[in-house]
Amino acid sequence: MVLPLSNQTADKHGRDEGTPLRYGATWGEGAACAADARRALRALLSRAPRTGSTAVPTALAVDAELAASELVTNAVRHAPGPCGMTLQLSSDELTITVWDSSAEKPAAKKADPRRIGGHGLHLVHTVSDRVVVALRETGKRITAHLSLTPNQSTTGLGEIALPG
Repeated sequence: MVLPLSNQTADKHGRDEGTPLRYGATWGEGAACAADARRALRALLSRAPRTGSTAVPTALAVDAELAASELVTNAVRHAPGPCGMTLQLSSDELTITVWDSSAEKPAAKKADPRRIGGHGLHLVHTVSDRVVVALRETGKRITAHLSLTPNQSTTGLGEIALPG
């Protein structure tokens, strides 16, 4: 079930300053797709300026779309059953959380340019300031944290610097 974004976030009149914008979606088995995750993220980010929040820089929005897309794709490919996504935008951070029904803790594979696939989690770590995996009673929750504060942002792997 996906609730419309207008039902998930407060508008300027009903929102206290500092209250994060939120969006959540739950998909049944086989119903989730990366395109839905990207659309939801773009919709949330486009609402930010209209609700008094700071606009998210384009480069960060692109990184966030990549992270959301990869996390949802991994949930669909590697976990049976339903999955879901929660987006939260505060004044200093965007978080993308995807949960699924697999209790297997994911691990980023070593980079191998000859391998087709298997790069998603590495990419999520690269564009995020940090990635947190939390095992749950049934499945896991993976949260990518992307900082909105300039000069405090680092890549998820620390030693990798992307040209910018």
